[in-house]
Amino acid sequence: MYNKNIKLVLATIVFGVAIWQIIDGYVGNGILLIFLAAIFVFLYFKNELILMSFLRLRKQDMDGAQKWLNKIKNPKSALVTKQEGYYNYLHGIILSQTNITQAEKYLKKAVKLGLSMDHDLAAAKLNLAGIAMTKRRKREAQMLLTEAKKLDKNNMLKDQITMMKQQMKKF
Repeated sequence: MYNKNIKLVLATIVFGVAIWQIIDGYVGNGILLIFLAAIFVFLYFKNELILMSFLRLRKQDMDGAQKWLNKIKNPKSALVTKQEGYYNYLHGIILSQTNITQAEKYLKKAVKLGLSMDHDLAAAKLNLAGIAMTKRRKREAQMLLTEAKKLDKNNMLKDQITMMKQQMKKF
């Protein structure tokens, strides 16, 4: 994994070489190098280790996801703000299976930093509502559940939200 600034420098250098190749008449090389520069720009905004961690999480391999996340040594310098939010979001999801207090800390930090997609933010708030409910903080859980429902525009979390509301009625 490269630092985010190194990725931008590499993208700039490769793009400059691409322009030079096109000017010299090697258009095919130039186009290929422009695509290579685009990959570096893409990896600036979407960190490769976080992407690999997401893939492991989709396969329900929590240990594998944790291994990929642990490869990020200093998230503040290596990641863009939104990616740091996803870093904390993934840690929160992984820890929600074992350590609820730590998971709550990571999920709150992820919500504070912000996530790119509304359904990810809704899922984080839904998890926070579940944690608040297990800690007997009903008012906070209701507030987080309402926010999650507003953010879930495509009704991807509709079943989980209704199930959480039914469980809240029992308390």
